[in-house]
Amino acid sequence: MTLETLVLGFFGAIILALFLASSIKIVREYERAVKFRLGRFVGVKGPGISLTLDVPKQRVITKDNVSVYVDAVVYMRVINPSDAVLKVEHYIMATSLLAQTTIRDVIGQVELDDLLTKREEFNKRLQGILDEATDPWGIKVSAVTIKDVSLPEEMLRAMAKQAEAERERRARVIIAKGELEAAAKMSEAAKLYQKEPASLRLRELQTLTEIAREKNLVVVTPSQLGASIGEVAS
Repeated sequence: MTLETLVLGFFGAIILALFLASSIKIVREYERAVKFRLGRFVGVKGPGISLTLDVPKQRVITKDNVSVYVDAVVYMRVINPSDAVLKVEHYIMATSLLAQTTIRDVIGQVELDDLLTKREEFNKRLQGILDEATDPWGIKVSAVTIKDVSLPEEMLRAMAKQAEAERERRARVIIAKGELEAAAKMSEAAKLYQKEPASLRLRELQTLTEIAREKNLVVVTPSQLGASIGEVAS
């Protein structure tokens, strides 16, 4: 065997090893491989694949004409790898685009207050729509989560003013109710004093005593003043 034959055999072995290495695909535990032979589908290998799809932030106009930015996540699983490869091109991108369109359509039909207060309800609604739409692709959408709803700065200021006005309105209502209750009690007291003049006189003396004690004053009652004038006149 000549040196040239050995060199050719060595390089041939390297080429064969590279060819075999390029032909071997390692399917990890959470993946499945869709196998083709000479361009024809021959089967599926491996246990499956699950994905968390971060949907790009979408600008959506709500039913009451408020522009918001919605951030969402789609949890999906490939349950039929052959359909995911054969019935749609780039199933991940297709699911992402479908999620974006669905978010715009669904949120565009609701008002801002509902979007902010009923987020869990919309999560389930989006999940149902996406799961049904991706079923022919062999995709199972297990959950959709709206992570964040961002409002424009001017809307945040308007909402802050609205909240402040609402707090002020409630405070005025509470004060008005308090005054109404106080007036009702005073009316009841006036009727009682009319029936019992002595009670009114005792209340008057009690009030004068409290004023004198708090202000450090000497209070002269009308009766005392009248008696003093009488003494001076005599």
